[in-house]
Amino acid sequence: MAQQADKKPGVLRSLDWVTIVIYLLLLAGGWMSVCGASYDYGDTDLLSLSTRSGMQIVWIATSIVIGLVLLLLDDRYYDMFAYIIYIILLILLFATIFNPHTIKGSRSWLVLGPLRLQPAEFAKFATALALAKFMSIYGYDIHKWKHFGATLAIILLPMTFIVLQRETGSALVYFSFFLMFYREGMPGSILFTAVAMVIYFVVGIRYADIMLANTPTSVGKFTVLLLIQLFSTAMVWVYCKDRRDFWKLLAFCCGITVIALLFSIYVIPFDIVWIQLVVTCLLIGYLLWQGLGTRLRNYYWIALFALGSSLFFSVADYGLNHVLQPHQRTRINVLLGLEEDLKGAGYNVHQSEIAIGSGGLEGKGFLNGTQTKLKYVPEQDTDFIFCTVGEEEGFVGSAGVLLLFLALILRLIHLAERQPYRFGRVYGYCVLSIFLFHVFINVGMVLGLTPVIGIPLPFFSYGGSSLWGFTFLLFIFLAFDARRNLVRS
Repeated sequence: MAQQADKKPGVLRSLDWVTIVIYLLLLAGGWMSVCGASYDYGDTDLLSLSTRSGMQIVWIATSIVIGLVLLLLDDRYYDMFAYIIYIILLILLFATIFNPHTIKGSRSWLVLGPLRLQPAEFAKFATALALAKFMSIYGYDIHKWKHFGATLAIILLPMTFIVLQRETGSALVYFSFFLMFYREGMPGSILFTAVAMVIYFVVGIRYADIMLANTPTSVGKFTVLLLIQLFSTAMVWVYCKDRRDFWKLLAFCCGITVIALLFSIYVIPFDIVWIQLVVTCLLIGYLLWQGLGTRLRNYYWIALFALGSSLFFSVADYGLNHVLQPHQRTRINVLLGLEEDLKGAGYNVHQSEIAIGSGGLEGKGFLNGTQTKLKYVPEQDTDFIFCTVGEEEGFVGSAGVLLLFLALILRLIHLAERQPYRFGRVYGYCVLSIFLFHVFINVGMVLGLTPVIGIPLPFFSYGGSSLWGFTFLLFIFLAFDARRNLVRS
């Protein structure tokens, strides 16, 4: 138990006021942006509860109160009740699946009279607490499959329920926890595999219908298979420390590919992909044989990587065209430049780019944005709130907002690293991972750099659920940090 005589002054002295100041600045900037996005010419009262700007003040005020309450609570309560909070949120998520109220095609909202809550926003901090609790138990080792598998289950359960609510964007946020896993010792090969899968998907789909030179070979398929071979041979050098094998495999893969390419161009045109598939199979077979001969397990993992990469690529096209919903498929095609659709799926992004571009260097000024006032940008005070920043505050204001978020992320890294216990550090990295994912995807979505998946910009997007959810995430961590130096007895 903390010594009562030192409890209050210790907490006050240890409270990270830098993060709190950043939080308040983001709240102020968010309110101004909501005002700009929801303001109509002729409005005279921005503080009226009948306006979105007025209601946002209510959400901000209640968020500050929630933050104060979270700071006053003993930090050990969060550790003690982590699993209970997680289970309660899982029950709410499951119940929301059968919610009869559908809002914008999603069943993710609980409607309680005039109040609407989105449990998915609160499930983030609950999942972070459960992860921190489980990963801080005695003997936990992320390299043990039973531990890592249980950790993944904690993440996949809420993800599954959220997907069943037709809220895919919120579910994707949970992939951000892999950044925390990497900090806690997850092998870099897993993170690299995830990045490689994204590369395969983008390159394979984007260039699938473009032919290589004068051959009937898809540039997308050719490039992906070549990347699989190059990545696999490079991993032999990195993880097996065998340079001789690396150069031998590299020469074999590249040599056969070049010969096949020249033969197809100058002799008989044919699909080189078939030769590459044979080369990839021979590469996998050689890796397995080397694993048996050397008894080095890494060869098996590299073979599994090559096999998994090939299987993933073979089903990626099927997943895009037969698993994803039509609107999701169209959004990806628009992002990859396969479709334009300025009146459909690409309309939001196109209008947000116009709004941001019209702001210029210094912007049009507070409440003077024309694109937002005339409602050209859909969801301009929620998912696309950043376009209001770009139009009214210009490049300078947009850069300032991004610098504030950068300062928050860097500060959270600093706070997480100084935690004396693994529970606080894991939770801290969960928090910064979620914030980083939200900012990167939301801003990238508005700029047309990432798919439109519909997630809010922290502290800026209109709404109580997201604002309260981010406040829970941040202030629980600040409570941990404020008590890090208390003497326990």
